[in-house]
Amino acid sequence: MIYLGLGALALVLVALALADGGDGAGGAMSPDMLANLAWTGTILALVVAGFWRQFRAAPLRHVQALAAWGLIAAALVLGYSYRDRMKEVSARVLGDLRPGSAVPGPDGSVSFVRRSDGTFRVEGRVGGRSQNFLFDTGASSVVLTAENAAALGFTPRPDEFNARVSTANGATSAAPIQLDSLAVGTITERNVNAMVARPGALGENLLGQTFLDRLGRYEVRGDRLIMTPAR
Repeated sequence: MIYLGLGALALVLVALALADGGDGAGGAMSPDMLANLAWTGTILALVVAGFWRQFRAAPLRHVQALAAWGLIAAALVLGYSYRDRMKEVSARVLGDLRPGSAVPGPDGSVSFVRRSDGTFRVEGRVGGRSQNFLFDTGASSVVLTAENAAALGFTPRPDEFNARVSTANGATSAAPIQLDSLAVGTITERNVNAMVARPGALGENLLGQTFLDRLGRYEVRGDRLIMTPAR
């Protein structure tokens, strides 16, 4: 093999000696192109010769190595080809392992797995900051606890708790606010009317109708809550 590479180099050198030094017009290779070809061919021939020498010394071991690299290459190609499907499957597995995390669907929907206590906890973002919510169709509004609202910069005065909000556990007094954005998975709504519950009146945030009414639809299917954005 090495003699083949050296022979190819010798032929190219002869071609260089016979070249007229032109600029390669008319489709002929220029001396620079021939020199580059000679250099590349020589390096390739040396690499192949070295590999062939090692291969002849231990053919079985090298066949196994080639097979392993072939499997790795096939796995990479398959992974790239089915990357969207794999992303969807991994998101679904994550949703099963950690209820509350959003699982995106192909139609822009997001779904959540029911928790062991029978409720749906929803991981959301208010103004880009993480907040967890309890899915509550009985809540007339999105409601934040006083503590979570304060962490987001909402601190209503005592006299501002002058509104009544209905929840699944009854009515409570609250202060009206507006959220610049409320995102659940890939669904984002802006300028969402919300309430801040009076301190001590609520144990967790509620994802209520001022957000749910903006969706195209929402439904509970088995142990999954599915939210679909409006078109």
